[in-house]
Amino acid sequence: MTQTSERAIDLNDPMDFVHTGPGTLAGRYLRMYWQPVYRSQDLMPGRAMPVRLMSENLTLYRGESGAVHTLAFQCAHRLTQLSTGWIEGDNLRCRYHGWLYDGSGQCIGQPAEPEPFCEKIRIPSYPTQEYLGLVFVYLGEGEPPPLPRYSEIEAEGELRVSLHIRGCNFFNNMDNSLDEVHTQFTHWNRQTPLMEQQFLQLSGEETEYGIKRYGKYPNGDVKIAHFQMPNIHHPAGNQRSAHWRVPVDDENHLIVSAIRSAPGASRRPGRERPDEDPMETGRKIAEAGAAIRAGKMIIEDLDLDASYVPITDDVTQLGQGIIADREHERLGRSDVVIILLRKIWERELRALAEGRPLKQWSHPEVELLAEVRTAGAGEA
Repeated sequence: MTQTSERAIDLNDPMDFVHTGPGTLAGRYLRMYWQPVYRSQDLMPGRAMPVRLMSENLTLYRGESGAVHTLAFQCAHRLTQLSTGWIEGDNLRCRYHGWLYDGSGQCIGQPAEPEPFCEKIRIPSYPTQEYLGLVFVYLGEGEPPPLPRYSEIEAEGELRVSLHIRGCNFFNNMDNSLDEVHTQFTHWNRQTPLMEQQFLQLSGEETEYGIKRYGKYPNGDVKIAHFQMPNIHHPAGNQRSAHWRVPVDDENHLIVSAIRSAPGASRRPGRERPDEDPMETGRKIAEAGAAIRAGKMIIEDLDLDASYVPITDDVTQLGQGIIADREHERLGRSDVVIILLRKIWERELRALAEGRPLKQWSHPEVELLAEVRTAGAGEA
């Protein structure tokens, strides 16, 4: 698949995973699920913010009561940007001519109109919930499904919530999430030995929630990780975590993480601090990645404690192009789980295009999300 500017978008192409704007198959599919768009701690009471999700501009605001709402980007009157207005109670007033909207999008005030016609004016609003320190929005049709809950991430231990933008298509990162081999090379540094034969066997299987991935070590142990459809990664390790890859538009995506460390666990290097400004974090990562790709610095110049992992991911994912050219890849045996992910997405998008039933993915079991062990070779 090539970049948006290089070919027209076929709205009914089940092989097109990368275009997620309104009306596209992948966009319709992702809109069936709740998507995180903001950190709760960054949205103060009485503040409105512009947000962009799957090529749609929106207005996110927190009322004085603390309730969070999502409305259309523009006022219905003269179509100016609503987030530049101000909050009155739990309502949002447009800065241009003062039209006032409640959290449902209903206009409730037109101060310059001698005969207000508020009852005729209603802008789109979207279901919005907060959970795990994140603001989730549902852009799909009809009533939203229940927002998934993660008991293990609610458990004791430090909760770290991070969010930043990466300047490439979300599916570059989706493939990366299921690529066990890349960690041995992308995140390698000269302080650790390079083990080219780290994994002798990689495999994966479709489950009731998505994909279960296995990476077998030479000693027979197996590293297990989980992918929850359509866009949530649950890596193996000593942390209970969920990581979303959320399209901003076709050329940018949000990397959103909620990580609950086990009580007493030390923080891993290369992770953002929970108090860091997400825009500043994203800027630092993007600037370092761009400098490395331009040959102005090298990976070995990086501080291992300063976002090393996301920077090295940025280097390789944007190095594929803003939208990866999957038509000319040369995949191998080590890409078996990536191939499985793409087959599942193609199957689901084809069913959506043809009006057939989609697979009803269940929520992962708590013990799967909490899985930090290695298993015997026979379990793979």
